[in-house]
Amino acid sequence: MADGPAPKSKKKTAKKPAAKTAKPAAAAPKPEAPPSIDASTLSYAEAVSMLPPEQREMIEKLSSNLARAAVTAQGAIAEAALRQAERPPALNPDPFHVTPALTEVMGKLAAQPDKLLRAQANLFSGYLDLWQAATERLAGAEPRAVVEPPRGDKRFNDPEWTSEPVFDVMKQSYLLTSNWLTTLVSDVENVEPMTKRRVEFVTKMLTDAFSPSNFLLSNPAALREVIATKGESLVRGMEHFAADLEKGGGQLSISQTDSTPFKVGENIATAPGKVIFQNDILQLLQFDPATEQVHEIPLLIFPPWINKWYILDLRVENSMIRWLTAQGYSVFVASWVNPDEHQAAKTFEDYMFEGVYEATAKVMEQAGTDKVNTVGYCIGGTLLSVSLAHMAAKGDKRINSATFFAAQQDFTEAGDLLLFTNDDWVDDVERRMDAEGGFLPSQNMADTFNSLRANDLIWSFFVNNYLLGKEPKPFDLLFWNSDQTRMPKTLHLTYLREFYGRNRLARGDLEMGGVKLDMSKIKAPVMIQSSKDDHISPYRSVYRGAKLFGGPTTFLMAGSGHIAGVINHPDAKKYQHWTNEALPDTVEEWIEGAVEHPGSWWNYWDKWLSAKSGGKVPARDPAKGKLKPLEDAPGSFVKVKS
Repeated sequence: MADGPAPKSKKKTAKKPAAKTAKPAAAAPKPEAPPSIDASTLSYAEAVSMLPPEQREMIEKLSSNLARAAVTAQGAIAEAALRQAERPPALNPDPFHVTPALTEVMGKLAAQPDKLLRAQANLFSGYLDLWQAATERLAGAEPRAVVEPPRGDKRFNDPEWTSEPVFDVMKQSYLLTSNWLTTLVSDVENVEPMTKRRVEFVTKMLTDAFSPSNFLLSNPAALREVIATKGESLVRGMEHFAADLEKGGGQLSISQTDSTPFKVGENIATAPGKVIFQNDILQLLQFDPATEQVHEIPLLIFPPWINKWYILDLRVENSMIRWLTAQGYSVFVASWVNPDEHQAAKTFEDYMFEGVYEATAKVMEQAGTDKVNTVGYCIGGTLLSVSLAHMAAKGDKRINSATFFAAQQDFTEAGDLLLFTNDDWVDDVERRMDAEGGFLPSQNMADTFNSLRANDLIWSFFVNNYLLGKEPKPFDLLFWNSDQTRMPKTLHLTYLREFYGRNRLARGDLEMGGVKLDMSKIKAPVMIQSSKDDHISPYRSVYRGAKLFGGPTTFLMAGSGHIAGVINHPDAKKYQHWTNEALPDTVEEWIEGAVEHPGSWWNYWDKWLSAKSGGKVPARDPAKGKLKPLEDAPGSFVKVKS
């Protein structure tokens, strides 16, 4: 075998010596890196200790105050629970008796699946629109409102409800859902109207309660206040909460105003006068004249006994009493007793005979006349109407004219108070009054009226007092509103059952004092005042009553509501009023033909009343009349607290 080619030999190369380089300078030692910190292993105290002093102080103060607030709230709730445990169980787990109505409405909804599906589709569409608007805003577009709060809704007035995207979405989500629920109920068909109204009312109560404005973590103003005060606002709020629970005897009684600046007879109800007569149910006040001569026929006012009469004399600048005396009227007012168990058996007839009959007799005796002009406000007007019908049946013509402020005779359209007058609810009221000894506590009446305007009269104060920790402001009107009276059992049940429940006065089958009452037999001239935004005596209801009288009837409508529509001094130059000399079949026709006038309606009334008040006579000094004065106005009855 032949050998292969020989391998080539490798050529060796000489190595060159390495070039000499300068020795590098010694590097500066590197600082040691701080040891890494695992935040998950830090205690709260260690984490706070690492903060700058200012932040550390703020956090510590905030934490301390949050703990104080929690302890205060827990203590108040525990005390309230102990008090409630000592009481008998609730009379009814469903105080609004809404369960049957809710069952019926839900059943009708279930039977209309197409309507329910459309409603759900509308809600889903609204949310898609909202999220699209929110996405566009995050991308730099101008804010766009998918839904707005209703006019007059003050819950979302804080600018951050709109300026901050999170709060804006929260607000609009709530409005979409609450509007959807309300519309869902109101659109149900084939349901008795009162049944639907009851469910609508309770639905609104629930949606109002769950508004994001009512919760600390979703209310921007409350959160700002907590941070700004380092939690002190929440401590104050819980102290207010505890005080209101204490005031309500274990039930929350939210303070609406600071009552300490107001003293009845000192800076409230200060019109000078005398108490000239008193019986079991009223004191009769006569006020000092403000002119040298007065109209011959005196004026006697019957206010509601659900509240105290001094709404007519809150301050010098808005006092109706002082304004009337300045126009030359001899003014008398019935100051009703704040009843307790001693008046439990007093009837509507007693209030007619001991109230209207006795008071008019004493006024005529004091003034030396055989006639008297009268005013009835709210339920006082209902009593006056009954008395006029009774007098008409008896041929008694002592009442020369009658003016009615926000008073009802026909209760067909009597507003949301009708929801509280079905038989089951009234039976509960009766049991509650029996448990109290024959009267309804004033707080029950206050709660009923407040619930009709929950956002204004409950939740606004809940937020102000508890979440913001602010003191309620002094306000004379709210002081009067909180100065409620009790209701005697027999009288109140008659009012609820016979007037609200069965509407017997308007139907013509109500019997009082042995005679059947017929409103058409009342021939004395009457003026009927209503208010456009009155939720206690709606103008539609008041107009129906105006159609029942058999004599000359003048109807007018004022701006605003049940109180501000009535108590509107001309000098205030507020609101407006509408007049129409005709009295057509419907209030819609009346409105169509009415003329609007700026300001108060009092001057219009004065022109009407003065023409029915006779000539002028020397002013009547209550201290020098036939009836001996018993005490100075405002009297002692009005000062009795519930």
